[in-house]
Amino acid sequence: MSSLKAAIFFGFSLCILSACQSPERSPFDISPAESMDPKRLEAPYPSISIPEGADLESNIWKGIDLSPKAPIVPVSANEQRKSFVLKPGYTITPILSEPQIREPAAIRFDGNGRMYVLELRTYMQDLDATGELLPTSRISRWEDLDGDGIYETGTVFLDNLVFPRYVVPFGPNSILSMESNEDHVYRYTDTNGDGKADKKELFASGLGRSGNVEHQTSFLTWALDNWMYSTYNNKRIRWTPSGVIQEESGNPWGQWGVTQDNYGTVFFQDGAGGVPQGFQFPIVYGNFQVKDALKEGFRVPYSLVQLADFQPGMQEAKPDGSLSNVTGAAGNDVFRGDRLPKDLIGDYIYGEPVGRMVRRVVTEKVDGLSYLQNKYISEGSEFIQSTDPLFRPVDMATAPDGTLYIVDMYRGIIQQGNWTQEGSYLRTKIQQYQLDDIVGNGRIWRLSYEGMPRNTTKPRMYEESAQELIKHLEHPNGWWRDMAQQTIILNQDKTIVPDLIKMASSSSNELARIHALWTLEGLGELKSDLVKKFTQDPNPKIRIQGLRAAETLFKYGENGLAKIYSTAVADSNPEVAIQALLSAHVLKIEQVEKLIMDTMKKNPSQGIQVIGSQLLEKLEEAKAASSKRFEEKELVLYVAGKSIFDSYCSTCHGPKGLGSPAGEGRLIAPAFSGSPRILGHPEYLVKVMLHGLQGTLDAQEYEGIMIPMNGNDDAYIASVLSYIRNDFGNTGTFIRPDYVGKIRKETELRNAVYTFDELVGEIPKALTFQDNWKVTASSTAWQGVGSVKDPGYAFSYKGWKTETVQEPGMWFMVQLPNPQLLTEVHFDSGKDEFPEHFSVSVSDDGKSWTKVALAKGVPGLNTVAWKPTGKSSFLKIEAETKADHAWSMKKLTLLSR
Repeated sequence: MSSLKAAIFFGFSLCILSACQSPERSPFDISPAESMDPKRLEAPYPSISIPEGADLESNIWKGIDLSPKAPIVPVSANEQRKSFVLKPGYTITPILSEPQIREPAAIRFDGNGRMYVLELRTYMQDLDATGELLPTSRISRWEDLDGDGIYETGTVFLDNLVFPRYVVPFGPNSILSMESNEDHVYRYTDTNGDGKADKKELFASGLGRSGNVEHQTSFLTWALDNWMYSTYNNKRIRWTPSGVIQEESGNPWGQWGVTQDNYGTVFFQDGAGGVPQGFQFPIVYGNFQVKDALKEGFRVPYSLVQLADFQPGMQEAKPDGSLSNVTGAAGNDVFRGDRLPKDLIGDYIYGEPVGRMVRRVVTEKVDGLSYLQNKYISEGSEFIQSTDPLFRPVDMATAPDGTLYIVDMYRGIIQQGNWTQEGSYLRTKIQQYQLDDIVGNGRIWRLSYEGMPRNTTKPRMYEESAQELIKHLEHPNGWWRDMAQQTIILNQDKTIVPDLIKMASSSSNELARIHALWTLEGLGELKSDLVKKFTQDPNPKIRIQGLRAAETLFKYGENGLAKIYSTAVADSNPEVAIQALLSAHVLKIEQVEKLIMDTMKKNPSQGIQVIGSQLLEKLEEAKAASSKRFEEKELVLYVAGKSIFDSYCSTCHGPKGLGSPAGEGRLIAPAFSGSPRILGHPEYLVKVMLHGLQGTLDAQEYEGIMIPMNGNDDAYIASVLSYIRNDFGNTGTFIRPDYVGKIRKETELRNAVYTFDELVGEIPKALTFQDNWKVTASSTAWQGVGSVKDPGYAFSYKGWKTETVQEPGMWFMVQLPNPQLLTEVHFDSGKDEFPEHFSVSVSDDGKSWTKVALAKGVPGLNTVAWKPTGKSSFLKIEAETKADHAWSMKKLTLLSR
């Protein structure tokens, strides 16, 4: 956007916000002339030419119309409303729009019905993605206080974010979120009730990844089974009263969108692939291939926009210029509301923003396998179509009012900058219609149905008692059931356990029974007699939930439950039998391979044969992978550590590292899965093993005490610690016997068991990177489209690197706002760009330096430690020798005592 156009747009925005429009006008009645630079409309059409060197015979260019075109003009929300083609009986209404919000990409509702909007304000503001990673995105929160259905009251809950990946309401005035190129999920809370987050706490680590912003983690979603799932992560995480744990799962293959159906199957939306993923079975059981699961014709979109402005080019264009093959998809929802026709409930809804349409998908179950198809394929149509080229549906959500909300970015460009580079077909088409000028908009729509008014009851779950919350588990709207379950679990109010048991056991409402079961599981009050009752229920959907919920009890040591799986594989219902196989496999019950093969021999159904054969393949792959996962020395430690853990440690810490129950919701010892103490500085673990630990741990009381194990040798301790850092969903560095010996010698005079506070006071602590750290470097390379030369990226997944090969004297420097007792530096240089030899120096003033460490760089993780002599405000890492490659660092961490 030019400076003139920007001035007009923002001036207009201020006018709207200050209510200078006529009081009779709706905020959705902004005319095109008010939101566009009039000089732009008067300008001559651009001259378009094929980029130099383009292969004119290739499908991407063949048949392209390069004649000058009138620019696409944005219209008001009420004017855009006329562009929609809906199915009979449906209506669509704008409920929130620009200038109140800009570039909305996702929405979520909290327990009081307030709508959080993820605003990606740096997304494709021009053709080159300039400033894509600037800290100017935000999460806003909106309410409809007057009950008219329009969200008129808002606040900026969290500002100055770097392309945030999701927003997850997490209790009163609290959300979870993560920024791009980061590895940490944080919990943000408004503690004083002003509508703005003022408290930031680390929630979980290990969920991020770097790279193109379209290819990073998104949509962390709390599912029916009380685990949270996101895209691009083959792990799931879970909040518990004693901390966040994690487990391995299948690869979700999703990009932008995670949702679930009424029975806890989690769907992921593939972006570039344009199709749903993960819909066969819950992703925790792995990935399964089912032939023709997407029925013939599924990939054909029926778009009404004919600009041929999509990345694959003319090879993916129908003769009329509309999209011929799904090429981009974003946002998803299994509709579970109660104020749209009943036949919509359970159908999968997602947006195809390249095709400017919303698709409705129906599922057919055959022999326990799922097959998907476009609901309207026979009529060559879609659920929602639009003739407006700027309609960009990027998220869907079942709302508290029982209807469906649709997030529309309403913009010219939808593909990220890597696909709009100079000389590309897509860039040429975007320029032809001046689509790159249309930014800064966004609308949220409500889809309603004639004769079915929205539910105007405002949720107030954060003020309700447990007795009031439990009633919502019977609500016909799945959003109410999900949020009530989550709120009860976060509150950990166990006074309603008898009521939950009664509901789970005898309610006539199938879905209420299921939610009551999982609420008990989340409270730690699920018992084996209840799950056994579920597995014997006449309803196969109830039997399946019993098998899934029993997995939790099995993981906490109730091995006798293995029998319910070996029995259920013979169930007459193929979905139940398949569930039994999946559970038996993921739990690794005894002789599971034989159980699978015997079941396949007895049951010839297609579902059993397809899934059984793939489970057997997974078992073989696991055997092969176990010998390749670690280096030889690491494998020796891992195998020895597993033997020690299974023989001794599992008694208190649980066979799956989740802690053994001690009654009344307490554990004998803490869980290992996803524990920041387990994955943190190795000195903590070694000292615990050598000298023991007692008392309160992170404000949690445990039944047992960790006794000193210093009677065992260094290899014993290194083995078991290396094992627990690399199982139970954990991935950490190995601890070597010589490191244990070093700590043993340093603490040989100690003769008392540690308390937690005493111990953590001795351990180096990782400093969290803050915006007020000043980071400079002698050389910094550009790090891709839309980025800036910022050496501060060294503290993220994105990373920093030098522009040229290493030379002596190249430096990287950090200035901290307050002096710290610095003692260690960790960074990852990848395989080929590590510093050959480097030094670490500290300083009080940035002028007089003390060299505290010299090191030889290695591929991957580099760790340097030294004995501090005093506090310092400056730290400098300097190359000491030449090298024939650049120097890079990512996930840089400074530690202090």
